[in-house]
Amino acid sequence: MLNLNDLVLFAAAVEEGGFAAAGRRLGVPKSTVSKRVAELEAGLQARLIHRTSRSFTLTEVGRDFYEHARAALIETEAAEASVRQRVAEPSGSVRITASVPTAQLYLAEHLPRLAQRHPKLQLQLDVTDRFVDLVQEGYDIALRSHFAPLPDSGLVQRSLVVETIVLVAAPAYLDAQGMPATPSQLSMHDGLLTSAAATAWNLQHRDGERAQATPRARMSANESTALLRAACAGLGIACLPEAFCARALRAGELQRVLPDWNAGRVTTTLVMPHRRGLLPGVRATVEFLADCLGETQQAGEGAA
Repeated sequence: MLNLNDLVLFAAAVEEGGFAAAGRRLGVPKSTVSKRVAELEAGLQARLIHRTSRSFTLTEVGRDFYEHARAALIETEAAEASVRQRVAEPSGSVRITASVPTAQLYLAEHLPRLAQRHPKLQLQLDVTDRFVDLVQEGYDIALRSHFAPLPDSGLVQRSLVVETIVLVAAPAYLDAQGMPATPSQLSMHDGLLTSAAATAWNLQHRDGERAQATPRARMSANESTALLRAACAGLGIACLPEAFCARALRAGELQRVLPDWNAGRVTTTLVMPHRRGLLPGVRATVEFLADCLGETQQAGEGAA
């Protein structure tokens, strides 16, 4: 079997164009490089380098061997780096961007625990609903909630949570207005909508049947917490992500409406540039968020 150190010496000689330069780069005598390359050739029973006092060129076999040797060295370096990154203590700054609802639901509760777990980690959270260019603006991680798949942007994408959007209302509202039995009966109920233009809910039954419901517009808000509080106050029926209203459901502030129907699904995806995912601090943050968001989704499903 070949000696990996011989591959290192051979590759350095090729890249530096000679034994003396390779020796200087590696901090070893020229004679050591020359001797080890000669022994490598003897072991392979093939001439890899044509060398004279004035020239240093690869043979055809040498060129092929160098390509494979370099690939092997790259894989060796990657293997070593992967171990070092996993055992390294996460440190440094990690810049995260997320929308307001995502920060409120997922990050506000969990990020302090991450900071306590890794004291050398400096977390920087930017909460904004505008589209952020991760690469240009220097962010390490973005959490994005979306209904349709994200476009292929060349960024790393990791789906963390897929939530059902459920219909909910306060028990006091349902006592006063009655519990709808079918989607068509929602037209006789007050709806809490995401915008003045979003007047209809597209619903799907657990068996695949689809229906459209048009409630009476009582209030609209493009922010989930406002809709949640309005529903708890008894203003009408709202469509909200299951985990977002899980606590209110457990506390009895809200009740499921048409539990066999849902208003679609929303996915929360972690997005990051390829190069940032190799840093121990970013890797630790990603794994922590994946665990926490998974627990949040299970809690929401349990509340239902």
